[in-house]
Amino acid sequence: MTMLPEEPSAKKLGLVIDLDICVGCHACVVNCKEWNTGSEGAPLSDVNAYGAQQTGAWLNRIHTFEVKTDSTAQVVHFPKSCLHCTDAPCVTVCPTGASYKRVDDGIVLVNEDHCIGCGLCAWACPYGAREMDPVEQVMKKCTLCVDRIYNENLPEEDRVPACVRTCPTGARAFGDLGDPESDVSQLVRDRGGFDLMPEQETSPVNKYLPPREKRHLIASDRSQSESSTEQQSPDMNGFWGWVDTTLAKLG
Repeated sequence: MTMLPEEPSAKKLGLVIDLDICVGCHACVVNCKEWNTGSEGAPLSDVNAYGAQQTGAWLNRIHTFEVKTDSTAQVVHFPKSCLHCTDAPCVTVCPTGASYKRVDDGIVLVNEDHCIGCGLCAWACPYGAREMDPVEQVMKKCTLCVDRIYNENLPEEDRVPACVRTCPTGARAFGDLGDPESDVSQLVRDRGGFDLMPEQETSPVNKYLPPREKRHLIASDRSQSESSTEQQSPDMNGFWGWVDTTLAKLG
């Protein structure tokens, strides 16, 4: 089996994903596939892409959930890709060494020349972040666009993962989460960033920022809210408070 680095890298490149402002547009998904299909590894396949039985491989997917509390209901779009875990079970289960964690920056990668398509790493990953390419029969996963982030032939603003570069709302940030003074580390502290499924004890590098509670009331409470709101005068000294009140009335 493959071994993890004896001493984890001090540099931990990863993503911070803001669930509050992700709109589920799938721009990150599409740009990820476009970039990685033309990269050095085997292309990401699309079989019968416009038919009834499509299949293929993706490195990033968006899952959408409806979240309801006693007073609010909201939709949360949840991007999911490899989390580049510090204690990555997908690495230690690999029988050929194809799955490995880089010493210099902590990125988890797959050497496709050594991958035999056994699928053990996909079963070991608690996040479902790996996919077997149905054509190439090798395991695929997020690479953090390692061929972009160190490419000095690209403009500096393009030396980030394709998903980060294309996000229209800025819901994805990239940087060194091993550096407590980095922008992404500061963002995690300020917004209460969290690990996905910490009970798995994989120490994921990627972090998620929680969605803020929305103020749109569910239907059963709307009429009561509108009645009480009509009796209140907007606080014109607080513009954003007035905007929130008005939007709540409109539903």
